[in-house]
Amino acid sequence: MVRPVLPSVQNYWADQLAGTPAENWLTYHGDYSGRRFSRLAAIARANVKRLQAAWVYQAEGTSHQECTPVVRDGVMYVTASNIVYALDACAGRKIWEYRAELPEGIKPEVNRGVALSEHRLFFATADCRLIALDARNGSRVWEARVADHRKEYRLTQAPLVIKDKVVVGMGYGDWGARGYLDCYDQATGALVWRFWTVPRPGDPFSETWPEANNAWENGGGCTWMTGTYDREANLIYWGTGNPAPDFYGEGRTGDNLLTNCVVALDADTGERRWHFQFTPHDTHDWDACECPMLVDAAWRGRPRKLLVEANRNGFFYVLDRITGEYLLGKVFATQTWARGLDPKGRPIVIEGTDPTPAGVKVCPTVEGASNWMSPSYSPRYGLYYVVAQDGCTIYASSAAPFQEGKNNYQGTGTQRLPGDPARMFIRALELQTGEKRWERPMLGSEWSWGGTLATAGDLVFVGDAAGNLVAHDAEKGDALWHFYTGRDLSASPMTYASSGRQFVALASGSAIFTFALPE
Repeated sequence: MVRPVLPSVQNYWADQLAGTPAENWLTYHGDYSGRRFSRLAAIARANVKRLQAAWVYQAEGTSHQECTPVVRDGVMYVTASNIVYALDACAGRKIWEYRAELPEGIKPEVNRGVALSEHRLFFATADCRLIALDARNGSRVWEARVADHRKEYRLTQAPLVIKDKVVVGMGYGDWGARGYLDCYDQATGALVWRFWTVPRPGDPFSETWPEANNAWENGGGCTWMTGTYDREANLIYWGTGNPAPDFYGEGRTGDNLLTNCVVALDADTGERRWHFQFTPHDTHDWDACECPMLVDAAWRGRPRKLLVEANRNGFFYVLDRITGEYLLGKVFATQTWARGLDPKGRPIVIEGTDPTPAGVKVCPTVEGASNWMSPSYSPRYGLYYVVAQDGCTIYASSAAPFQEGKNNYQGTGTQRLPGDPARMFIRALELQTGEKRWERPMLGSEWSWGGTLATAGDLVFVGDAAGNLVAHDAEKGDALWHFYTGRDLSASPMTYASSGRQFVALASGSAIFTFALPE
C-alpha cells in the first residue's frame, strides 16, 4: 500500500523535530532530547524582573491541568481533560477546540498534552483512545483503541511523533494493568508494533517472574510518561513503571523485568536493543517513568552519547545511550534503602527495607526522590536541574489477590510520617559527577508536581506547590523573579516566540498563563 504521507514530508518534519527552531516548542519535552532547554534569550538574568503576565486562557472540563503547551508557528495547542484547544500564541484567542466524549462511568483524567506532525495532531483520552485531528481546524481524522479501559487501563500522557508513526504508552499499573508501548501509523491509525514490558512464560526475562502463579498477567510496568528519541541511532527511550502489586513482593519473586527500566527500542520495529533496570524487584512504587534525557557531551575525555536520569529511587544515573552501559550513579536525595550501586549499577539493597505487615520506615517517600516532573539541562553550565524531595514513608504490605474491576492492586499501602514532612527542592546537579552545585527550597506544604525549564538567557523556571512560577539564576540558583498564579502548579513551563516576543507559559489550575517582557 502506498502511504499518503510522502517521504519528503516525513523528512521535513523529522528535521523540524530534531532541530526545533527556537521560536517553536514542538513536543511535550520541546524536542526529542528531553533536555527542555530553549535557545531563546530575550528574557534573561538582566531583565527577568520586568517579566509580567501577557494573557491567561481559562480552559474547561478540569480544575487541575498537567499539560505542557506545544507551539508551532504562532499557534499553541493545549489539553484539558479530553479537550484540545488551539490558541493564538500571541494573544490567547481560541482558534478551535475538540471535545472527546467519554463513555458513562469514566471520570475525566489529567492529560499532559499533544503530539504534532506536519498537518496532524495526536492526543490520548481517559478511555484509552488515540485520536488524530487535523491541526488546522480540529476535525477528527481517525481514532485507535489503545487499551480496554474496563481492564484497568488509562491514558494520560502526551504521545510522541517519530517519522511516519506516533508512539503512545499506557498507565495505571497500580490497578493491575500489564504494561506495553504502542506504535501507530500516522496516516491510518493502524497498529505498527507493540512492545510488552512484562513477559509471558517462555518469553525473554520470564525467568525473572515466578513460575508458580500468573503474576505476569497483572504485573504492572506501565509506560505512562513520554519518552525521548535519538534520530541518528533510530532508538526510542522509554521508562517503565513499577511491578504490581506495588508493596507486596512475595507473590512476584525475582527482578520482575522489564519493570522499573529504561528500554531502548528500534523505532521501526519496536525490538529491544537494550534495557537498564534501576530498581530490581521494586516494593516501594518507585516507577522509572522519569524523563530519559539525551545529552551529547565529552565523557572522561571522549565524546559520548549519554542518557541521564534522576530516578525516583534517589540515585542520579548516566548511561551510554547506544549500548546501555552504566557510567555513573550518585545519590541526589535522601535514601536509606541501598548502600550504593555495584560496578554495573545494580543497587546494593539494605536488609530490612522491604515493606512489612507492621510497616517499615524507608526513604525516599512513595512519591519518590523525583517523579514525572520534567528535568532540564543547561549545556552552558553542564547542569541538570531536577525537582527533588527529601523525605521518608512508612511502607506496609500484605497479600493482594487481583480482583478485576477494583482500582487498587497495591498490596496494602503507605503512611506519611507525622511531624516529619517531606521537603522539596530544585537542585542543580553536575552532569560529570552527579554532585550538587546548588539547591533552593521550594514553597508549599504539599508535593510539587511542577517541572523545570532552562533557557539560553541563563534562567531556570520552576513551579511550586504554593502556586508560584519562579525564575532562578541557572548558574548560581538565586531566585530572580516569581509570579503567584493562585493555584498549585502541577505542570512544567515552556517557552516560545511569537510576533517577535519571547513568552513563557505553563498550566495552573484550569488556566494557561503566559508571561512576556513589556512591549
